[in-house]
Amino acid sequence: MNENPILWTPTAERAEASQLAAYQNWLRQTKGLEFASYNELWSWSTTDLEAFWQSICDYFDLKFSATASTVLADRKMPGAKWFPGAQLNWAENILSGRGVDEGNQALIVHSETFGRSELSWVELRAQVASLASHLRDMGIGQGDRVAAILPNTESAIIACLAASSLGAIWSLCAPDMGHVAILDRFRQIKPKVLIYQDSYLHGGKENGRQDEMAKVVAGLPSLEHHIYVATNDLPAPTGSVAWSGLLNTAAELSFAQVDFDHPLWIVYSSGTTGNPKPIVHGHGGILLEGSKQSLHLDLAPGSRFCWLTSSGWVMWNLQLGALGQGVTVMLYDRAPNYPDMLDIWRRVADERMSYFGAGAAFFTACAKSGIEPGANLDLTSLVSLGATGSPMTSDGYDWVYRSVSADIWLAPVSGGTDFCGAFVGGNVMLPVRAGEMQARALGNAVRAFDPFGAELTGEVGELVCTEPLPSMPLFFWGDEDGSRLRESYFETYPGIWRHGDWISFTAEGGSVIYGRSDATINRRGLRLGSSEIYQAVEALPEIQDSLVVDLEFLGKDSFMPLFVVLTEPGSLDEGLKDQIKSSIREFVSARFVPDEIIEVAEIPRTLSGKKLEVPVKKLLLGGDPAKVVNRDSMVNSDSFDLFISYANDRKH
Repeated sequence: MNENPILWTPTAERAEASQLAAYQNWLRQTKGLEFASYNELWSWSTTDLEAFWQSICDYFDLKFSATASTVLADRKMPGAKWFPGAQLNWAENILSGRGVDEGNQALIVHSETFGRSELSWVELRAQVASLASHLRDMGIGQGDRVAAILPNTESAIIACLAASSLGAIWSLCAPDMGHVAILDRFRQIKPKVLIYQDSYLHGGKENGRQDEMAKVVAGLPSLEHHIYVATNDLPAPTGSVAWSGLLNTAAELSFAQVDFDHPLWIVYSSGTTGNPKPIVHGHGGILLEGSKQSLHLDLAPGSRFCWLTSSGWVMWNLQLGALGQGVTVMLYDRAPNYPDMLDIWRRVADERMSYFGAGAAFFTACAKSGIEPGANLDLTSLVSLGATGSPMTSDGYDWVYRSVSADIWLAPVSGGTDFCGAFVGGNVMLPVRAGEMQARALGNAVRAFDPFGAELTGEVGELVCTEPLPSMPLFFWGDEDGSRLRESYFETYPGIWRHGDWISFTAEGGSVIYGRSDATINRRGLRLGSSEIYQAVEALPEIQDSLVVDLEFLGKDSFMPLFVVLTEPGSLDEGLKDQIKSSIREFVSARFVPDEIIEVAEIPRTLSGKKLEVPVKKLLLGGDPAKVVNRDSMVNSDSFDLFISYANDRKH
């Protein structure tokens, strides 16, 4: 029996008006399919793959210029062949906007650099058409790479849609990345065009990027053109083209019709060791996955959607999927804690957003800051909240229902950049339980496996996907024989996708993510994901952040250090250490009390905000500091120095 308390239950009206309910009604009326429960619907969607994914095409009225000979030609992983013979264009489908009035807002932009602006659907289409025309004149066509270093503003959205309308391949990096990290990515794909912004404001501070961008341009010999978005009156970079002159040309919006598996964009793994993996997704797979996600996000034409994301995180791509549903998308390009933690909440309230999502760490920071958005702002339009990026603890759920709204649908999701989607997430027709994600995503045959490939229920195991998905990577760029792709996902369980997360499923289909499986703690035979320790430690008001690793040595007991960032630096005394240990004993187990507690100024994180548990573990097990982590993949690379010092001290 599930003992996690129910925090929210949908009204009958909310459930019946949901997108999932509408889809199920459509299945009943047009296909004669009726399901007694969501689990029955999920089971059908993951066994009759052909019927399910065809239903997504039909239900969302996706535009194809040529139909497929079959839905799935080869049901295997890797190498599944989806919709052979079909032709379409992803950008054409996104810009259709599900038929919303073209005068409606498509984008609302809150930029610290440029202020507030908005684009209607007619304005968005006109600017995409204009830029596409100029790119075509530059010689850009199918298969050419268009790379960009842009923040989360309309420029990146317009450029992505324009490039993909031509059948070119899009790739994006965030402007706060260093030139080495950017070149590690873009050198692999050899772009012909680069689009970049010359500076940006963040937290009240101007960050000039001219010198960094010059190094990127110089480091990409494949470039034939580079386009700059100006923020000041400095002279234009030599040989560059001004962005502002590319958006006002009257041009007809047209779309290259490409194969279902024609490359759409290249995204990158976090790249904590070695070169980042350039993951290639296709037009058709991303269109289907993005359309299906709207069922789990409960988005419909007219919804108003905002996700707090960097342009370097896959949640940036999610915004485009929402846009394709005729949703008004608010792009937020500001420091969310400047001038205070209520900044983005104010804008969510002022713009009457109906859906707001962010990384779980953002909600934890809100809770620790003591803000109460629901008490200070009019959030009556906000009916849905999403979270991802790291496991959301039950404390985070409690804060939402206490400080945002007692009547809001909170639906954390978990998936990955790897397939640009979610494995588990929301179902607005079901109750919300503390610390638990509601449902397995439709079409995603996700399960928990033990080390021998047996399925687990009610126990923690490896998150696997036993059936192919249309949005799984086509290939890694430059991985000619596919070996790097197979090593990344299919070596542990041949023919089955292993994602690298620990997960447990309830009998009802709910789930809890416990962190990365390769950073698992194993104390005297009892395995645990790190997130449970973080929940116990970070619930203390004195602790701002933490990182724990288990250092296992052959034939010896494990050694488990806990690193903590304090709310008041320098206050780690024996009393606070005892508090931390007591909290772990109470909420986890005495078996998981750390062997040592160390204060640090920062926890090292990737550019997408994930804690660097595995590189720290490798370092403390004797790994070479220069090899265990790619510092250009970190948001705070200096933070790693303290861990190097700690590792050196342990040797003596």
